[in-house]
Amino acid sequence: MIQTIRSYALAFAATGLLLLPASAMAEHKPADPSKYVTERVSVSGAVQHALTLKVDDLRKFPPQQVGEMPLICQSGANMGKLENFKGVLLRDILNKAELVSREHNDFKKLVIIATASDGYKAVFSWNELFNSKLGDGVLVFFEKDGKLLGDDEGRIAMVSSQDTRTGPRHVKWLQSIEVRRITE
Repeated sequence: MIQTIRSYALAFAATGLLLLPASAMAEHKPADPSKYVTERVSVSGAVQHALTLKVDDLRKFPPQQVGEMPLICQSGANMGKLENFKGVLLRDILNKAELVSREHNDFKKLVIIATASDGYKAVFSWNELFNSKLGDGVLVFFEKDGKLLGDDEGRIAMVSSQDTRTGPRHVKWLQSIEVRRITE
C-alpha cells in the first residue's frame, strides 16, 4: 500500500503537477487582462471525443448556480468572494467527452489538468471528480450576476467551490482541460 502511494506521488512529481511555484498560486492581476480572454475551452487527452466548447455550447449542459463562495488563497488569506455565478459541472463535460479506460482500474490513474491562457494550471484526480462530494462543486462557469464574465476572468473560468482553500483551483481565462494518465 505504501509503495502504491509512493508510486502515485512520484508519478505526479514526474508530470510536474505536484508542486506549483508559490508565485503561480498567488492572486494574478495582470495590467491588461483582455489579452488573456478566452472564448472557448478545449477538452483533450484520454477522451473518446475531443471537444471545443464556446459559452453557447456550455449553456446546453445542465446548469449549476452558486450564490456566494469565499475565495481563500493557499496561505489561508481571504481574497474576497465569487457571487451569483452560473456554469456547468466539469464532470458533465468529461462525461460528454467520454474518458478512455482500457482496463478496469484505469480511471483511478487519470488526472484532469485545467490550464488558463496565462499558463496557470489546476489539477484534479478522477477520484475527486467522480468518487467524492468535491465533484459536485467543480464548475466551469461563464456568467456572473446574469452577465457574461468580464475580461478579469475571461469568458470561461473554473472554480472548485467545495475546496477549503478555493483560490488555488480558481482558473481564470480557462483555455483547456486535458485528461492524462499518470501511470501505466
